[in-house]
Amino acid sequence: MKPMLRKMIAGVQVSLDGYTQGAEGEKDWADSWASSLALVGEVDTFIVGGGMYPGYGVYWEGIAANPEAPAPFSEARPTPAEVAYAKLAEKTPHVIFSRSLANVSWPPHAKVVGDVEALRALKREVGRNIYVVGGATTVGLLMNAGLVDELHLIVHPVALGSGQALFGALRERCAFELASAKALPNGRVHLAYLVATRSTKY
Repeated sequence: MKPMLRKMIAGVQVSLDGYTQGAEGEKDWADSWASSLALVGEVDTFIVGGGMYPGYGVYWEGIAANPEAPAPFSEARPTPAEVAYAKLAEKTPHVIFSRSLANVSWPPHAKVVGDVEALRALKREVGRNIYVVGGATTVGLLMNAGLVDELHLIVHPVALGSGQALFGALRERCAFELASAKALPNGRVHLAYLVATRSTKY
């Protein structure tokens, strides 16, 4: 019997018009990365894109090192959910998907991978599911490679007009099957999709 593969699950915060950040990189309209993790269940590996990693690493390393101080890039103390995320991220293996970064210093169990086939091999290993943190380019590239199994979106009631499109890196049409839809506070909606058909090209 063929062994079942681990799932690769992406959790993304997106504007109503399909952007993950504004034209100048604005993310002030969205919740922190911590809220997306609650959508994907138990995982034992995080995948972070090389473009997203520098800010991601600084932010969560800062919170993990001093949870009582204001969070990096912020004047506010981290929320309990952010502290919990930082502690989990610090001990969870991370794969940084990048062809330009040579190495990373945080979290301790992190490695840089520039080959999509290495991620395909990772899915074949025994373990829990894999959380694709982002960003949008990485999610699109992994979808092009046929690796993403589920897509969880937190849709915010704001239209940005321009910016980084969630599906800007897709090369071919991709169909989804709606698994669930749930209203959240402040006009947000959690949409969970199964990837029904996808490209196997990269």
